[in-house]
Amino acid sequence: MRTIRRLIYGEVLYAVAFVTLCFLSLFFFFDFVEEIQSIGRNATANYQIVHAVTYVALMIPSHLYELLPIAVLIGTIFVMARFAQSSEYTILRTSGLGPWRALKTLLLLGLAFVLLTFAIGDYIAPVADRTGQLLKARYQGRITVGQTGAWLKERQAYSQFAVNISALESNGSMQGIRILEFDNQGLLMSMVQAQAASHETGDAWTLKHVDRTEFPARGTDAAHIDRIQTDSLRWPNQISAEMVSAALLKPERMSTIDLFQYVRHLDANGQSAQRYEIEFWKKVFYPLSCLVMVVLALPFAYLHFRTDSIATYVFGGVMAGISFFLLNNVFGYIGNLQNWQPWLTAALPGMIYSILSLTAFGWLVLKR
Repeated sequence: MRTIRRLIYGEVLYAVAFVTLCFLSLFFFFDFVEEIQSIGRNATANYQIVHAVTYVALMIPSHLYELLPIAVLIGTIFVMARFAQSSEYTILRTSGLGPWRALKTLLLLGLAFVLLTFAIGDYIAPVADRTGQLLKARYQGRITVGQTGAWLKERQAYSQFAVNISALESNGSMQGIRILEFDNQGLLMSMVQAQAASHETGDAWTLKHVDRTEFPARGTDAAHIDRIQTDSLRWPNQISAEMVSAALLKPERMSTIDLFQYVRHLDANGQSAQRYEIEFWKKVFYPLSCLVMVVLALPFAYLHFRTDSIATYVFGGVMAGISFFLLNNVFGYIGNLQNWQPWLTAALPGMIYSILSLTAFGWLVLKR
């Protein structure tokens, strides 16, 4: 069995690496062509070809994270189908590779791909994507969401805050800050406007060029407004840099822990977290799709191929894998609109395709 595992693992790893390299090369080419157009549009900002190449290279981990399950499917299907066509798999079966042992062997390989996908998606891709976005913002302008910016909420013991951030600079600092403070009865207590803000250690922001307006009294006779201007102001809060990035950047680019903390922050402040909960559970279940892919590929080893039919079967398997990812995205949108349970929305496509794959595998083994 050690020799058989070495044979299967070596062939699958080589095929998956080849497919992944082809996909990444294709995406690198498309991204680079798009960035070449940006060089002309941003010539006055000194956005040069070396910056474009660096940005495209920083996007590779994100593409790798997205493409790895489909590359696992294509590579495994190709190896299993080739084994079946050349009768190598028949020899392996007569050497002791039973159906359930074959399934266990591929699941162990799939588990290694699960760990690799998780490591790339949680530790490498978020850092590389954020670095690329900030690099591009340095030469092409600030990162912002429309004309109104991003809104966040912060709830503290005796007051609540509504925070508006207009843009994120390339160095990570925030621009165009507005902070509205309300008491527990919902009455406006103060309004702070700052040109810029940066994160401190110890859960606080440093606001720069601050204009603070206070509304201390509510009686008609004693009501008045106080205005304070200062160069800097320290504002304690629990809004981290990752939460700001989540509001201004795509949530699927965040790590699992950052998404979980952001969901807890939204829940604690009474905000809708459905979209981010779905993204969190998709982030949890997405690496497990590698297991679904190897299970989907195993039935191809039990088919009988003619010389001219292997391409058709492989193409059919690839289309089945692509339909899995399309269904995964569609379920995310439907679950958000219909307010489905987030974990079920994220897990259902994998459960459906796992059942279909195991059914096809059992039918081919037991009936044929």
